[in-house]
Amino acid sequence: MLQGTGSNVGKSLLVTGLCRVFSRRGLLVRPFKPQNMSNNAAVTPDGGEIGRAQALQARACGVPPSVHMNPVLLKPQTEVGAQLVVQGKVRGAFNARDYGALKPRLMPAVLESYEKLGREADLVLVEGAGSPAEVNLRRGDIANMGFAEAVHVPVLLVGDIDRGGVIAALVGTHALLEPDERRRLRGYIINKFRGDPGLFDDAHAVIAARTGMRGYGVVPWFERARLLPAEDALDLEARSSRGTGAIRIVVPRLRCAANFDDLDPLAAEPDVELRIVAPGEALPNADLVILTGSKATIADLEDFRAQGWDIDLAGHVRRGGAVLGICGGLQMLGRRLADPLGIEWPPGEVEGLGLLDLETVLAGAKRLEAVRGCDVQSGLPVAGYEMHVGRTSGPALASPMLDLGGRLDGAVSKDGRIMGCYVHGLFAADAFRHAFLARLRPRRASGLAFEQQIEQTLDALADHLEGSVDLDGLLALARLRDADRA
Repeated sequence: MLQGTGSNVGKSLLVTGLCRVFSRRGLLVRPFKPQNMSNNAAVTPDGGEIGRAQALQARACGVPPSVHMNPVLLKPQTEVGAQLVVQGKVRGAFNARDYGALKPRLMPAVLESYEKLGREADLVLVEGAGSPAEVNLRRGDIANMGFAEAVHVPVLLVGDIDRGGVIAALVGTHALLEPDERRRLRGYIINKFRGDPGLFDDAHAVIAARTGMRGYGVVPWFERARLLPAEDALDLEARSSRGTGAIRIVVPRLRCAANFDDLDPLAAEPDVELRIVAPGEALPNADLVILTGSKATIADLEDFRAQGWDIDLAGHVRRGGAVLGICGGLQMLGRRLADPLGIEWPPGEVEGLGLLDLETVLAGAKRLEAVRGCDVQSGLPVAGYEMHVGRTSGPALASPMLDLGGRLDGAVSKDGRIMGCYVHGLFAADAFRHAFLARLRPRRASGLAFEQQIEQTLDALADHLEGSVDLDGLLALARLRDADRA
């Protein structure tokens, strides 16, 4: 199990790379994260949802994603509350205090999922959440040491040297743990090192003297990590790209932005400048404005107006700019958006941006489904997934954006400049992505093969770890599990 000295230290990336490393060695490998908090989610083949990072890790293993790879998923909807997903299905919405009380009762589902994966794998790579040093959250813990102790799994700490203070982070985390938890720590990995790793050699003795832990690797900064789907909204600004700027795409940063890896194929195009606009900034001139998915669509729409972005967007449309809404973004583009049952918490209703003659009521079962079809305008194939609550109706649906095997989805304005759909992942389809961008400005196809790029990056990440981590030592640690249990 890899636990971190803090959030965003690179646990997910390391687990992803190790999944590919050990799979290439011929082992049956499965990723597992007991509890995740992210609005970047993926749909599994059986119609559940898990964190996007675990779906990527499954891909690195060469297997389909499973709800058991991330049995507890929290999707933030407010500053203090989140939707709870257990083994792929929505369980309800809870504030932080209520979830803290509920958390211990989720351990049976976590253990069930872990044991299921263990029965089909030679090696399970477990990823913690946040840090075990958050001792105020230790009671009922299912994400870090609480889980590690329940299944007798050895633990490595991951420290991020790029943010500074990594020695203090490792030693401090060790000091805050209880004696039994410290004995479970087998070592550490230093991540995101820039420069000569040999400069860290003397630090190993310092860490060992204070913790007894040994180092299993100093991992250099992996620049190509930006080409892989990100787990956390903290990484959203990093998805910006400069390209040549021939095509300019602007994305207002919604507070509860969801499934923002929709943007990754666009950011990878060499002639696209994709800019994430932070709250407090005006929307600049662009060819296209994209409204992403949201986990709290009404709240994000109200905040959108509070930033003055509705005024900026209206000016963009008057100047002839294009707009695309994906999922929650589609709902925002309509005339009205209502949540009478408080699905997104609390109940409410707001006026939409009025750019498409639609209205949406958040009601009914959540739609979780992988889909295939074509773009109506070009006839080119697309594939992706739906992950939403809401029934959208209105005259604009008579001009759909997508044909999903006979089921029409989304809407396009008469002039073709305002578009929206419910399907995530569209832009991974190379031919469609080129045709879509060529509608904004004439261009030559770049030749970018996005899915191939992901595979190449996963292999490059595995090569990166092969040269910097004691992989045989990690396998030896994994074999200690039975001895620890005894």
